Amino acid sequence: MPEMLRRSVVNFTPPVVLIALVRLLRVTLGVHFPTVLVAFLAVLSVPVVYVLRIRLRRLRVRWALARTGTILPPSWDTEYFGNRDLLKYFLQQFKTGYIGDGPWEKIDELGHLHAITIFGDTTYLTNDANVVKTILATDFSDFEKGAEFRDSMNSVLGTGVFNADGELWKFHRQMTRPYFSRDRITHFEIFDRHADLAIRKMKERFKGGHAVDFQDLISRFTLDSASEFLFGTCVNSLKSDLPYAYNDPIAPKFAREPSAADKFSTAFQGAQHVIAMRTREGWTWHWWELWQDKSAEHMRVVDSFLQPILEEATAKKHATKALDGTGEHKVDESETLLDHLVKITNDPVILHDEMLNILIAGRDTTAATLTFVVYLMCLYPDVFRRLRAEILEKVGPTQMPSFDDVRNMKYLRAVINETLRLYPIVPFNFRVAVRDTTLPNPADPAGPRVFIPANTGIAYSVFLMHRRKDYWGPDALSFDPDRWIDERLNKYFTANPFIFVPFNAGPRICLGQQACHFAYNEMSFFLIRLAQNFSHMELDLSAQPPDARPPPEWASAEGQKGKEKIIPKCHLTLYVHGGLWVKMTEAERDA
Repeated sequence: MPEMLRRSVVNFTPPVVLIALVRLLRVTLGVHFPTVLVAFLAVLSVPVVYVLRIRLRRLRVRWALARTGTILPPSWDTEYFGNRDLLKYFLQQFKTGYIGDGPWEKIDELGHLHAITIFGDTTYLTNDANVVKTILATDFSDFEKGAEFRDSMNSVLGTGVFNADGELWKFHRQMTRPYFSRDRITHFEIFDRHADLAIRKMKERFKGGHAVDFQDLISRFTLDSASEFLFGTCVNSLKSDLPYAYNDPIAPKFAREPSAADKFSTAFQGAQHVIAMRTREGWTWHWWELWQDKSAEHMRVVDSFLQPILEEATAKKHATKALDGTGEHKVDESETLLDHLVKITNDPVILHDEMLNILIAGRDTTAATLTFVVYLMCLYPDVFRRLRAEILEKVGPTQMPSFDDVRNMKYLRAVINETLRLYPIVPFNFRVAVRDTTLPNPADPAGPRVFIPANTGIAYSVFLMHRRKDYWGPDALSFDPDRWIDERLNKYFTANPFIFVPFNAGPRICLGQQACHFAYNEMSFFLIRLAQNFSHMELDLSAQPPDARPPPEWASAEGQKGKEKIIPKCHLTLYVHGGLWVKMTEAERDA
């Protein structure tokens, strides 16, 4: 635990120095101090020096403000020492509140860039597009994930592309990016095979009058698809039985030993939940896991699946040389990402971490988006009818879509974009200033810039930014795909593209624009197949677990929050608490 070790060294240096000084005085000058006094001063030195460091840091910041003519953002402070009550409140809201509750509640009152300090550690919060643009693009080199973030993610993400900074990040990016450089027809063939199995399982359940947890099913689809095109080996999670709703009469009889795929999927999600909670607890997570790494058991299951695949790929690479006469790494049409990576490195740690990072991205981003698309189609049946009409017109009731088909369906793209606007996959993200720098001032764009000291974290919320009325118009809180087609597109988004960043932005954008295009292709493909096979879909709210139903007070909220029938949550990515239980009507086919 390097970050905990660093903090321990810093915090316990004062008593160690004090005790060493006392010992030195006794040996050299014969001066003796009572043991109780020494112990008392040693303990007291920790908080005293801690407070002194905070005061010195604030003094340095004041000097910097005077020197640069900048200002600090407004701060959320309470009457309790260290704002300790805020940490407890934030963790409680994370567990029970709506997305954006907790630290973000005063964004309108304090401004679109403000600060929260807990026990001396300051974090800036923003949902301002110009600030986000500065962090992700304009001043990209001034910000990184940061040591604390990397430390909290390390037991799961390791040194992979989503947990790397600087030269290591560049290495991972350059290593992975060529694989996503163009469309591959083999990907659509993989999607079609797994989509066919997923839809058949749905039809079987619906015919029996049972609801289906679409979130569970689509997570299986994306896991199977991603594992096959990334590793060349399918997890086959769709071959396991789907779960039944808690209130289904069959549910008590449905007791079976989890399959290897079930265990992998459960462990995969469990590990992500652990590291997500660490980011909310701040550096204090080390104390909760002092005797046990909470992600370790999950990762043992994940690694037991990954390791044989990595070893097989490495052995295959040694058997067949993959370099051409010029020494360049070719990307063949039929090769998997793992095939591509083993051409570049034999390092088992790099291969393991990179594949796991890409698997998380390939599975969770698509699964989350498709879950919320289907949720919204259930809430807005007119939108689904219009979407289905476009799909049947452009592709037909049975034909497999092509890349051109996907590109030509404007309403399909509008539905996906509008879903990503209201429910972005990664609703909150984080960066750390690597040096003293400045940010735009949302409260006064023409006034002095805002100073952000080195090593200060800044959290930014795409979720809240995507719902701002001054960015998207008076109906910003409502679901309306037409905003991506009518005059509002040019009025809002085209005029300020950084108000919509569902796949990040700047140099760290989703492994380049092509990888984003890849994600759109997979989502579009499954939605096309879904609309070809089902003519109606609806939520089965009775199947929703009691603890997964929105509290009554949400109903009075404006916009989408007031219409929620489920509870959206997030760990690293967005998901529906308790699953998305639906029923669908199978489409009639002409004889």
